[in-house]
Amino acid sequence: MRKTLSFLWETLKVLIIALVIVVPIRYFLFQPFFVRGQSMEPNFENGDYLIIDELSYRFRSPERGEAIVFKYPQDTTQRYIKRIIGLPGETVEIENGKITIYKENSEPKILNESDYLSLNIQTTGNLKITLGENEYFVLGDNRPVSSDSRRWGTVPKDDIIGRVYLRAWPISALAKIEVPNY
Repeated sequence: MRKTLSFLWETLKVLIIALVIVVPIRYFLFQPFFVRGQSMEPNFENGDYLIIDELSYRFRSPERGEAIVFKYPQDTTQRYIKRIIGLPGETVEIENGKITIYKENSEPKILNESDYLSLNIQTTGNLKITLGENEYFVLGDNRPVSSDSRRWGTVPKDDIIGRVYLRAWPISALAKIEVPNY
């Protein structure tokens, strides 16, 4: 009886210590996310298990090219994954399959997405939008099927949960996710 109680007490201590360590990490630093759908193919596939970094954006602003997870603006109970294309204060124009970024006091820049998109993917639509102080313009990598800022508008900074940090599943695709160079 005494050995059983000792075993149960040790097991309970291990469980409590594990919860004290895991719960804050899960709720304040990193969060898991399952990709659902085809909007980010070929870079993120349906069923990929990702780790989201929730801490970085407390110390710096989101950057162009980062894949982020955010609360869908039209239903904040849903979580979406997309890539940041436009930053606060910029004007984003989509015309003839090209994305042009306008910043105040600088030359317009055609966005080169060849680091993460194949050359035959066209960004459809004709749109010109100027982003507010805390607004981001996001697009899915699989442009023909993605529901993104072209359809439902910008993403407020407060709705961004974090950036995709790591692909943990499938194991064969395990990788730290890097930000593309523009």
